[in-house]
Amino acid sequence: MTSTLLEPVAAPPEPLPAANRRPQRIRRLSLAALLVATAVLYLWDLGASGWANQFYAAAVQAGSSSWQAMLFGSSDAANSITVDKTPGALWVMDISARLFGFNAWSLLVPQALEGVAAVAVLYAAVRRVGGHWAGILAGAVLALTPVAALMFRYDNPDALLVLMLTAAAYCTLRAVEKDSAAWWLPLAGVFIGFGFLAKMLQAFLVIPALLVVYLIASQRSWPRRLLQAGVAALALVVSAGWYLALVALWPAGSRPYIGGSQNNSVLELALGYNGIGRLTGDETGGLGNTNYDAGWNRLFADSMGGQIAWLIPAAVILGVAGLWVIRRAPRTDRTRAALLVWLGWLVITGGVFSFANGILHPYYTVALAPAIVGAVGIGAALMWRSRNDIRSRIVLAGTLLVTAALAWVLLRRTSDWLPWLAPVVVAASVLTAVLLLVVDRLPEVAATLALLLAVVAGLAGPAAYSVATVTTTHSGAMPSAGPDGAGFPGGGHGGPGGGHWNGGGNADGGANAAGGQSNPTTGTGANAPGAGTAAGNSQAGNPGGQHGGPFGSVDPGANAVAALKNNASNYTWAAATIGSDNAAGYQLAVDAPVMAIGGYNGTDPSPTLAQFKTYVAQHKIHYFIDASVMGGMRGGSSNSGSEASSEISAWVKANFTAQTIDGTTVYDLTAAQ
Repeated sequence: MTSTLLEPVAAPPEPLPAANRRPQRIRRLSLAALLVATAVLYLWDLGASGWANQFYAAAVQAGSSSWQAMLFGSSDAANSITVDKTPGALWVMDISARLFGFNAWSLLVPQALEGVAAVAVLYAAVRRVGGHWAGILAGAVLALTPVAALMFRYDNPDALLVLMLTAAAYCTLRAVEKDSAAWWLPLAGVFIGFGFLAKMLQAFLVIPALLVVYLIASQRSWPRRLLQAGVAALALVVSAGWYLALVALWPAGSRPYIGGSQNNSVLELALGYNGIGRLTGDETGGLGNTNYDAGWNRLFADSMGGQIAWLIPAAVILGVAGLWVIRRAPRTDRTRAALLVWLGWLVITGGVFSFANGILHPYYTVALAPAIVGAVGIGAALMWRSRNDIRSRIVLAGTLLVTAALAWVLLRRTSDWLPWLAPVVVAASVLTAVLLLVVDRLPEVAATLALLLAVVAGLAGPAAYSVATVTTTHSGAMPSAGPDGAGFPGGGHGGPGGGHWNGGGNADGGANAAGGQSNPTTGTGANAPGAGTAAGNSQAGNPGGQHGGPFGSVDPGANAVAALKNNASNYTWAAATIGSDNAAGYQLAVDAPVMAIGGYNGTDPSPTLAQFKTYVAQHKIHYFIDASVMGGMRGGSSNSGSEASSEISAWVKANFTAQTIDGTTVYDLTAAQ
């Protein structure tokens, strides 16, 4: 045998020929183009929606000026009550506001960048098993998912949640690879823990899929697998639990009340209002079972279909077909592991969303987007590579036709918007499906063009919805992606004072049953104090558009703002009003703390009547703003939970003189009783 000492020393590697460097350059440029295009899509005219969801914007305003408010996620800088979530997502926006000043751009740019990061992480996860172009396809589909284009431009916590869950899936798939580092699975636990700090128990829905896939596909022995799973569970508990422990151990008298709980308990918030209650509808202080459409088809129904449903059938068909193609692969096959992660995530989270009886807004479905597009990217790549098999070609063609049929249904729900699009999508899909059936006989260039046409036809509907989303302003707590009329009636479109809808009420600008004339263009209407409290709770503002209604935006009149600003620094709170949405609008306009009595739904026992009387006696609150015109969703009168806000409102009206400013009824709490 020849000694290795006689072998020549290896020379430095020669530069790749230009022909071999070209594909690498194309891959880098295509990835850069994907991320830049995503950034442009999500950053385009980002400030047009103003504060977007005023509820969270007011909390960021508070956190940008008070470290304690930032730590606890307080609704106001005087720390009366927190938002009804753990504040992880707020912290990112708080830091941005502290660095760049509090404004619409510093509020929303972090959300957009989280979207770009989610696309990048998803690309990386899909590329490792499906190849570069599968990753590009998956990233592009995520970027063009309508509800993603909405929520990555909004200040709700879902943007950070989706990024954290996508990162957790990536880490889990790295953990199953041969010779992977031992810290990959614990890192997945850390990301899920951070996701919990953004939106509590919703982050845990992916755990079964990730855990089962790791235990099945890991290269390690069973003892090592179980040990790694235990370490990951510990990492999750620490990364999520430190905050719960901090709040639970912090003296209640020196921190804000925990919004969304009835007992000032963060554990109650996590396990009840934002936990099991979301499944059962039994949420003390919540809205009760408001769901009329729970069932297997909810994700395709009017409120959610246009947000997320476009490629759900494609994900299932391509994902299952992909599993069939690689059915003989070894247990540790990475491609199978990836498909099981994305399909498991889709089935579990989609199932919960379909049948949950608690509070469930359509934009929650953004949490399904990575799972859908991950399965589509990998499944499509597997079908394309095996296109010489007629069964793979049938799957590709059939998937495109099913996608086109669904696009027809979804697009026809807004038939006045781009009426030509649905027929074009269907015609192009039928033509392309025929080409896909014979793609094995086509020249390479023609086959590539057929593939590109299939992608364009399949994405035309959601892409158009996404463009409509980013070119439309949104505000309030229940925004909807797509053109006007998509999703909820009223859709959450429009600027401050624009119309929003809740639970069977009238659409944009509709007057409440006892209200006055409404203006469907501006979302305003004339209401007398105390009017408009009938069930349904459609938005109806006072003259000047100062009320946005339950789950809507508040746009105070100039005179009301001037009154609240007058000597505001002399008071702990410039005003108090029932419900966080109402308080947030005034606080953002006045730039001074406004107490949200009763928290988000007006049903939290914070403050109690006795506490409120003490604040008034100490001249800590200047004005009380009558929110009774906003309907029955506030004040505890039509919901379970505390009646404290109703008691406070009654006491104020019985002991102080009402005055009207810009059509709003207010009470000066510093005037003699």
